[in-house]
Amino acid sequence: MTHLLSNLPQLWPWLILLGALGCGWVGLRRAAFVLLAAWICVAALTGIISTMAMIAVILGLGLAAWLRTASGPLAIAGWSTLVLWSLAMGAHLFPGFNNPIMLDNVLSGPNSGLFTLHLNADKPLVFFALLLAWRPLLEQDRHRQTVPLLLSVALAVALFPLAIASGALAIEFSLPDWFMLFALVNLLMTCLTEEAFFRGFLQKALTARIGMAGGIAAASLLFGLVHFPAGPAVVVFATLLGAACGLGQWYGGRMRYAVLIHFGFNLTHLLFFTYPGPA
Repeated sequence: MTHLLSNLPQLWPWLILLGALGCGWVGLRRAAFVLLAAWICVAALTGIISTMAMIAVILGLGLAAWLRTASGPLAIAGWSTLVLWSLAMGAHLFPGFNNPIMLDNVLSGPNSGLFTLHLNADKPLVFFALLLAWRPLLEQDRHRQTVPLLLSVALAVALFPLAIASGALAIEFSLPDWFMLFALVNLLMTCLTEEAFFRGFLQKALTARIGMAGGIAAASLLFGLVHFPAGPAVVVFATLLGAACGLGQWYGGRMRYAVLIHFGFNLTHLLFFTYPGPA
């Protein structure tokens, strides 16, 4: 909390974006887009996004708004374009976004490796595009099935002993002074955005066409593959975590269960194990 308060002069524009993400997640669409519009204005005035980046944002969100009621061959082309736009935003491929470093090579504990945290202006925009374009994003698909849902959580938890056995993690208890900043950014900018794309959109679209097993497997594999820059081992663990989140979404009936499993995993990793890995 101390770290969060001491950095408010630098953080305040990002609190607007975090507020917009939170409002969107709980279904306050009008408030979410009012805050998003305010943040875009502030971001443009403070140099967080350039003119070129602003054009990319407007085109992407405009396309998303059109897709909500589009149909036919043009809609297929539009959805393909939106998927590519979302992947490019998530991979930080569009120029003109200033994603400042908020934590620079910090340690969560003495046995952990160095960790750097960026405040991303591009990646969270994927959530708002999907909120505009994809009606089923926040909708309840089916009734919650408690036992299979708990098994989904158990699958995520089981990844920790597997990581310890493989040497990817070690046990280390820590509560760094930047914990609150990490929690806010990780929940809303990382977990919410990633789960909106991979589970709320991609998995729902795929399971409607190829069934539960195929849809969850495909979305989980793609989730793992986008972590390839971190190495093959991370791809495997991310794919398994994606499967746990996918099952959580399916048996919980809402995207929020996938978000909470993902966030719970990341939070447990930080608090009880070397983060992001051993030194």
